[in-house]
Amino acid sequence: NKQKKNNQDNQVGKKVKPKYEMTKNYDVKPIGDADPKVVLLTIDDAPDEHAVEMAKTLKKMHVKAIFFIMGTFLKSEKGKEKLKKIHDMGFMVGNHTVTHPTLSEISKKKQREEIVPVYKEIKEITGEPAKFFRAPHGMNTDVSAQLAKERGVLPMNWSYGYDWHQQYEDPKALTDIMLKPDPPGLLHNGAILLMHDRAWTAKALPDIVKGLREKGYKFVDPAEIKTSKA
Repeated sequence: NKQKKNNQDNQVGKKVKPKYEMTKNYDVKPIGDADPKVVLLTIDDAPDEHAVEMAKTLKKMHVKAIFFIMGTFLKSEKGKEKLKKIHDMGFMVGNHTVTHPTLSEISKKKQREEIVPVYKEIKEITGEPAKFFRAPHGMNTDVSAQLAKERGVLPMNWSYGYDWHQQYEDPKALTDIMLKPDPPGLLHNGAILLMHDRAWTAKALPDIVKGLREKGYKFVDPAEIKTSKA
């Protein structure tokens, strides 16, 4: 039946032997003989208007990714349903705070109020704890690091991304720059690619995936990345 199929599709909770680990420079590197020519796709500010569509695109193309969740989108039942759908399609999700503040500019108490509820809601909605944390603007703090450490969560930044710049609010322009970033070395073995829940990114996603494959890259399954509890 449909539910059984969904459970089979959704391998999020499975125990997987880590094949990759993250470097201090926020690259993904192989453990042992895992394929080095890989990239990791990450999508922030989900689940707003386009995250479910993006998840469907990626699933159809057999690509794994991490969706980083903002708590503000989980205040409605619709938002919770979207998160559940993304998880049930087999995607791992991470914590991206409630309202996307610069953590270093707010008090320790406020930082906790931005971070802790999202960990709780992800667990309640998906049945799985978040394994990854992404600080807004990449600005991690002692508080975010400590909260991640307590939970065995991996803080994760990125190698490059462009879709929040006005000149790349166009699917073709965004595809071109994601496949030929400036400088070119930004796209490399183990690069972590940053994208967002945006209309133009959703439209560009199929061509970005195809272009990366044409360049010989495979896509990391986030379940195979070593976290501190792995």
